[in-house]
Amino acid sequence: MNAFFAASFVAFGVVLVLPGAHQADLARALGLDLARSGLLASALAAGLGVGVVLAGPLFDRFPRRPLFVASLCIAAAALLSVREQMSFAAWLLHVAAAGFGIGLYDTLINAAVAERYGESAARPMSLLHAGATIGAMSGPFLAAAFVANGSFLASFRVVGAAHLALALWASRLSFPHPPLSHLQLADAPHVPRGATRLAASVAPFALIAFAYVGVEASLTIFAVPYATSALGLSAARGASAISAFWLGLLAGRVGVLALPVTLGPRTLGASGALAACALLLGVATRHGVVELTFFATGVALGCVYPLIMALVGERVRHARGVAAGLAAGAGALGGTAVPWLTGALGDAQGVAAGVGSLAVWCAAIALSAALARGVR
Repeated sequence: MNAFFAASFVAFGVVLVLPGAHQADLARALGLDLARSGLLASALAAGLGVGVVLAGPLFDRFPRRPLFVASLCIAAAALLSVREQMSFAAWLLHVAAAGFGIGLYDTLINAAVAERYGESAARPMSLLHAGATIGAMSGPFLAAAFVANGSFLASFRVVGAAHLALALWASRLSFPHPPLSHLQLADAPHVPRGATRLAASVAPFALIAFAYVGVEASLTIFAVPYATSALGLSAARGASAISAFWLGLLAGRVGVLALPVTLGPRTLGASGALAACALLLGVATRHGVVELTFFATGVALGCVYPLIMALVGERVRHARGVAAGLAAGAGALGGTAVPWLTGALGDAQGVAAGVGSLAVWCAAIALSAALARGVR
């Protein structure tokens, strides 16, 4: 089961970086400015947000195998059906549909791991989420290989085919049954009060997810224009900065496993503060090693997302799917809003100002983690 989860996260990670890795190709083909490029990342995050929220109650109520198969097939269909000469609106639709599919199985995996490992989920969650960073690291190299040998659309189609293979794999697996049927949940007398308590428990982690995913999406989509416009480097260096950022996330997610401390809100707070410092230092000095700035930021933020998923699953045990979906949905909302805001600021004040503004969102992670320390 864990092998399937890890492989799915690899595919998830590749999809996350495809719009950023192909930013220059899409901008050239569609005539995009920074704000409209940011909208592509926003469309991906918006679709993902709908998927992650919808998957939560589905996970808690219905058989899991058809849910996994359907989510993977939706992503596959969106990626395989891209065509030459598509309009910007059509690209937004396809990217959003792909985000919806990967969002569904993202929450399904997060909830399944939290259910399986309970209070010990933080470390296995970090290890499995390393698959997403591996996929995101390899995405720019996959994109570059296909651009060098033909149309950039080929990379979308290959990733779509990989999702079809994963759907076939999922169809042959046996998943645990949901704890309660939808009829039992509907008849439960404690639902209204439980819903209020659930929202209060999830809220600080939702704020952290909003800021984290916004930073992750923005750094991915604006790495190339930052490298070329602000630092005078090549587009290839910008693409390598994307890989460096996700390599940093991988190092952070694996490295946190070795910490001899309990992973909790204090860890999240330290991550946000360190990431803010790394971004501010890199943008302020304007040094030419853009990969170093992105790598250091990734290392600092590496543990944030899997730790959010583990903590909400631990603290809302009666509705792990819903809790994971709400937190991930807030993250997707951040991934929708923050890239657009960053792109608009970049158009107005320069792309360096846009990238530097992401340090504010990293600081918000640290502040929200302080609120999360009081939640039980």
